[in-house]
Amino acid sequence: MTDSDAKTAVSASVNAHGDDDQTNYGHDSGSDSIDLRDELINTSDVDDVLARKMALVNAAIDEIGMTPFQWKLFFLNGFGYAVDSLLVVCQSIAQPAVTQEFGNPSQYIAGVSLASQVGLLVGAAVWGFSADVIGRKLAFNTSLFLCAAFVLIAGGMPNYISFCAMVAIYSAGAGGNYILDATNFLEFLPVSHAWLVTFLAVWWAVGYTITGLLAWAFMSDYSCAPDATVTECTRADNMGWRYLHFTCGSLVLVLSVLRLLLVRMVQTPKWLTSQNRDEELYRILVDLSEKYKRPLSLTFEKLQSQGRVLHTDKSVWSGLRLRNHFSGLFSTRRLAYSTIMIIINWLLIGTVSPLFGVFLPYYLKSRGAQTGDDSNYTTWRNYAVNQVAGLIGPIIAGILVETRFIGRRGTLAIGAAVTTALQFGYTQIKTPAQNLGVSAAISAASNIYYGTIYAYTPEILPTAHRATGYGLCVVLNRIGGIVGVLVGSYANVETVVPLWICAGLYGALIITSLLLPFESMGKRSV
Repeated sequence: MTDSDAKTAVSASVNAHGDDDQTNYGHDSGSDSIDLRDELINTSDVDDVLARKMALVNAAIDEIGMTPFQWKLFFLNGFGYAVDSLLVVCQSIAQPAVTQEFGNPSQYIAGVSLASQVGLLVGAAVWGFSADVIGRKLAFNTSLFLCAAFVLIAGGMPNYISFCAMVAIYSAGAGGNYILDATNFLEFLPVSHAWLVTFLAVWWAVGYTITGLLAWAFMSDYSCAPDATVTECTRADNMGWRYLHFTCGSLVLVLSVLRLLLVRMVQTPKWLTSQNRDEELYRILVDLSEKYKRPLSLTFEKLQSQGRVLHTDKSVWSGLRLRNHFSGLFSTRRLAYSTIMIIINWLLIGTVSPLFGVFLPYYLKSRGAQTGDDSNYTTWRNYAVNQVAGLIGPIIAGILVETRFIGRRGTLAIGAAVTTALQFGYTQIKTPAQNLGVSAAISAASNIYYGTIYAYTPEILPTAHRATGYGLCVVLNRIGGIVGVLVGSYANVETVVPLWICAGLYGALIITSLLLPFESMGKRSV
């Protein structure tokens, strides 16, 4: 059967049922065989039809299995992860040089990092909250273009304020990227390959690595001397941060074009299920089955016979449906507890992440000065090594999340515990080798936690409200990021005080990770 034949067959099935038939059909004789035990969250008390349809679609995706289409998504969605980290690090690297060249209007606040966090917050809210309404496709196709344009513009800015404005805009473009990338990827994956969502975070580390290596190349040779004042630091002597932005912007532009050319993105079957768009979701499943010669035993009649998902007769912009995207995250007692706990985790990690990562160049330089080597070359070489070391974290996480007795929650706790110990250790370094080694180990260990939390979060959120829930988590994460930037701005980053704060926050994450109620290993997301 060709794709055209399959689509005709689907249309014929729909016509046979009648286009205007919107009644709840009840359950056909085969519906009793629908097994909800493998579903991570049982939502049958909230919407039995949606629970049954989601179980059927999950089973169909598992039956089709892993295809070249999902492997393409691994790379193309990975680009979004890479861009998110690349741009966060890009402004972080540029901040000392921009401040040295233009001066900082505020004596205490790191304005570039603050602009980035505000932009990331806005992006998370816009992309995250809209994706459950209009689907995942639009953000996937457009967000990287927006980022690329404003990163290139940022490299040409003539003063501190205009640069901060461009940072805020390109950060808003990237702000919801990994929300949509993780969500989009998860909703196409069979449960046997769900660990790939955790491993997807290796692209986040790739973004860090690329930017770190570019920083080593540009910032070492094209930056003002460390002791140069604003009057002494001219544009001609300080082109490194501009070269960094021009290069990163060009790279993001290439990635955005590749995403459009290499895959024809469609709405995810699970999201279409939650919208009661049975014909579209079934056509996607048939297309995958036919194109890659995979089995598909689910019939369109079986799918439709389950009935109609609640409230889908109303407009997607209706007040009821918009409110449901938030209330649905708290629809059962256990789900409400899970949502609150995952938000707390995101708030804590949002505070500690910029407090260490954004100010890492300052830590490396100040620790280098204490141990006898704070040259531009050494600082940026150490920074690059830190980012390369970060690649190890998601690899370890990808193994641990599928390990018996550890799973997702155990991996989160292990990542937080190891990072806590290393943060305490970093306050006690005495040699240049320790400065490099301990900081690089922190980068690797913290990415165990990051890689897992990025994958675990969409797994434990219901599909109909997944992007909203993830967006809510990331908004709180960015609020924590603003707090982290302010703490780093007012606490002297040339002392060990911020490092003690980081260690304490990671210690709290050990507890909050273990208090999460759902273990998603081997379970189907709904």
